[in-house]
Amino acid sequence: MAHEVRGGMDGESEGIVEVMRQQWASMVSMGGMFVGTILLGLSIQPLYDIPEARAFGEEGASKGGYVAMEMMFILIFTVVIIWLARKGLDYIIKGIVLFALGMSLFYILLPYISLLYYLLGISSANLTLFSTFAGSLGLMILLVKYPEWYVVNTVGVLVGAGVITLIGVSFVPVLIIAFMIAAAIYDHWAVNSSKHMLELADTMIKNKLPVLLVAPKERGYSFIDEGESVMQDETLAEMDWDDPAPNVKPKKGGRDALFMGLGDVIFPGMLVISAVSFLPERGTELTYIFGSMYTGQLAVGLGTLVGGLCGYVALMTQVARGQAQAGLPLLNGGSILGYLISGIIFLGPAALWQDISFL
Repeated sequence: MAHEVRGGMDGESEGIVEVMRQQWASMVSMGGMFVGTILLGLSIQPLYDIPEARAFGEEGASKGGYVAMEMMFILIFTVVIIWLARKGLDYIIKGIVLFALGMSLFYILLPYISLLYYLLGISSANLTLFSTFAGSLGLMILLVKYPEWYVVNTVGVLVGAGVITLIGVSFVPVLIIAFMIAAAIYDHWAVNSSKHMLELADTMIKNKLPVLLVAPKERGYSFIDEGESVMQDETLAEMDWDDPAPNVKPKKGGRDALFMGLGDVIFPGMLVISAVSFLPERGTELTYIFGSMYTGQLAVGLGTLVGGLCGYVALMTQVARGQAQAGLPLLNGGSILGYLISGIIFLGPAALWQDISFL
């Protein structure tokens, strides 16, 4: 897709700034969901930072073969979902995705429902488990019956927090970084070359599934009324930088909201959680209701988050051009850079390496 640029570099830069100024509310909202999802996952990290909660056990945390398997699963999932969409089997897509979402919701809701009952003076494991299951099921039903943007975002943030926590505590940072680099390369190819990632995004928008986050650009926006080919609409790429304002106004069938795939939050978030889980325990121990972590680990985790935010700002300058962008190269790149810089500052370079093996 090509841009219609008439004002040279200066005119283009001014156009980007103008578009970002007009879309600042939706961009800030999306950034807030990015940060909120990761911080929510970080809040429950101590509860799942145990060998039993790691996907492949304590020893599997440093084995690259399991990361390769995770990447393979992502590719298989993408192929299967696109194939089902082309066959018109949307009900199977919904079933698969909703089942996975429900399981992730359970893990994020469990700590907070347990905390609620603790504050109420109620001690019952069975009641806690039943309430968590009921809460997860209730959110799934609400999502199916009324998939408005704020419902989709609520479920998306909760699911994202659960996923980043469970994967983040399962692999050491070196493997997470390798995973992020591979995913960024794939995302760039899938969005800019094959474009099948845009088809996947449109499938999720069509089925109103919370594997993406939605930031409306104007009041009155309805995700329920969103079109089915939003991401693949190439006419949105034609931007007149001499007068960018008309391109920002909502148009029927146009892109009236910013969309960001949940994976764009999950990958940077995984590195944040992994840093807090596996880096050396240095500094002061901070204790709170869900457990404890050390200031050295937390500083690197937050540094990683800041790096991801820098990548997000860079991504928004590209999104302002009116064209779908691969988010992971910038988001993952910023997060990795933030991890390396903060890790060297707070823990030293030697602390950032973990011995790994393939099997």
